[in-house]
Amino acid sequence: MYRKYIKRFLDIVLSGIAILILSPIMLITAFLVRVKLGRPIIFTQDRPGKNEKIFRLYKFRTMSDERDEKGKLLPDQQRLLRFGRILRSTSLDELPELVNIFKGDMSIVGPRPLLVRYLPYYKPEEKIRHSVRPGLTGLAQVNGRNNLDWDSRIGLDVEYVKRISLAEDLRIIVETVLKVIKRSDIASGDQLAIRDLDIERKNQLED
Repeated sequence: MYRKYIKRFLDIVLSGIAILILSPIMLITAFLVRVKLGRPIIFTQDRPGKNEKIFRLYKFRTMSDERDEKGKLLPDQQRLLRFGRILRSTSLDELPELVNIFKGDMSIVGPRPLLVRYLPYYKPEEKIRHSVRPGLTGLAQVNGRNNLDWDSRIGLDVEYVKRISLAEDLRIIVETVLKVIKRSDIASGDQLAIRDLDIERKNQLED
């Protein structure tokens, strides 16, 4: 009952309330992004959703578009400046995803939507993570987040899908809020260099 009906109802109600309450913060953040990083204000990227249906994810932009003398974008670590780090450490960059939740692309709690190019590299037992809507936060995010290896992160996603409940979602939401307040398990500049899942799995096959 909760998985099929109540979870989506709560997503609509809570994301709608959050958008209304947080709209002043979102407007101020959008203005600051425009001033400090320029356009576009919103970073968009295709991500796989429920049943691997592709949707457009919304986030506040956190990187500059600085380029080298040949016009090529500089590495991510060099384009993530102090303002962008603040947005990420406070999770303010994630606020536009509330629109994704309200639209039905995402849920408040669920496996994080990863890159489309990762789809061919999930193990058969891991594909269950795409049987539900991806989340703004999830079990992996409150159990180490970027400090976990890929097998552990995806394993927690699978575990969550198998035991979805209202109590579990409430626990994850509370723990997420505490982590945001403490700014723990947030990606730093060095962590941006973590090897991507597709590269990781390719190397495992070669080994």
